[in-house]
Amino acid sequence: MHSTLTEHARCLYGDEYRPTSECGLEHGEHHFVEELTFADADSILAMLRELCPHVVDGCLPVWIRNLAYRLVLLQRPDEPALLREAAENLWMHGRDWDHIAEDLKKRADALEAD
Repeated sequence: MHSTLTEHARCLYGDEYRPTSECGLEHGEHHFVEELTFADADSILAMLRELCPHVVDGCLPVWIRNLAYRLVLLQRPDEPALLREAAENLWMHGRDWDHIAEDLKKRADALEAD
């Protein structure tokens, strides 16, 4: 068993900045997604920031990044900085989500205006 979500993600997807050590565990993506689904926001953000410190980098699949940000925002819906960070990620990784990114930015602006 991996000790952190970040370690599990690194083992499964690799790390652009550090070598991935051999852990000897069987890696099924569905196990990681289950762990991600029930992880707390701090653990998810730690994974994103360590494995993808810049929006354009990292080995995490885009769908995993999108899911991770969605799960963080469900836990912390009123943090403008997180809303903007998630929006930036969506803008960077495809036009399909531009309308969602724009909505996140508007929510962040509204929260800061209050």
